[in-house]
Amino acid sequence: MRAPPCSQGVPARWRGLWSLFRKELLRFLKVPLQTLLAPVVTAALYLLVFSHALRQSPPVYGALDYESFLVPGLVMMSLIQNAFANSSSSLIQSKVTGNLVFVLLAPLSYWEFYLGYLLAAMVRGLLVGIGVLLVALPFAPGLGLPHPAYALAFALLGGALLGTLGVVAGIHSEKFDQLAGFQNFVILPLSFLSGVFYSLHSLPAFWRELSWLNPFFYLVDGFRYGFFGVSDVDPRLSLAVAAASLAVLAALTLHLLRTGYRLRP
Repeated sequence: MRAPPCSQGVPARWRGLWSLFRKELLRFLKVPLQTLLAPVVTAALYLLVFSHALRQSPPVYGALDYESFLVPGLVMMSLIQNAFANSSSSLIQSKVTGNLVFVLLAPLSYWEFYLGYLLAAMVRGLLVGIGVLLVALPFAPGLGLPHPAYALAFALLGGALLGTLGVVAGIHSEKFDQLAGFQNFVILPLSFLSGVFYSLHSLPAFWRELSWLNPFFYLVDGFRYGFFGVSDVDPRLSLAVAAASLAVLAALTLHLLRTGYRLRP
């Protein structure tokens, strides 16, 4: 995969941000089998297994077949998990190997530090999401795109929200096992319980109300609305919840970076 161009021609005020962003891009583009292809294969296996096991399940949203219903959820789940993995793994690796100091010594503001990791995480998440969508298209005859603006908005919000959460996890974690605990006990449960494999209306009342507390649910449901024009909740509410969650996490991240929490001795 071709590397992005160097910083020649980039305005001087943006060269620091561009250099960090380019470094983070090259980091995952150097190992595409691990960072891009493997998540697509995993999602394809999910699609094959669940679509076969639940082939006889009743249609969702009236007449929508289960395979088509499943695809947007898998795309969003792959997108957000890989956006989180990119920023969090990069920071923890830099901490453990001791080379984070070279990034901290560079003349970068905390805004540029945050945006460099965030944008690269979003790019990786979007690339994986597009790959999953392309692989899944033959299995989803009922898949359309009546509201592309909503689909794009939730894809960007999902990548930004989880990329930011990955920065927070990477800053807080001092060891790989701490980051693994965050991923296994926070990201994976919230992802799997976000409505990827089921409609919210198929749940008992208690679990349905509990799902409303999961911000990942609003990402999946809003993204699904872009493909089908129907959803479990109003997409405008989902958009507001996702945007508010991102604003809160971004403010927390910038505060941690400004104070140097667990980044400076």
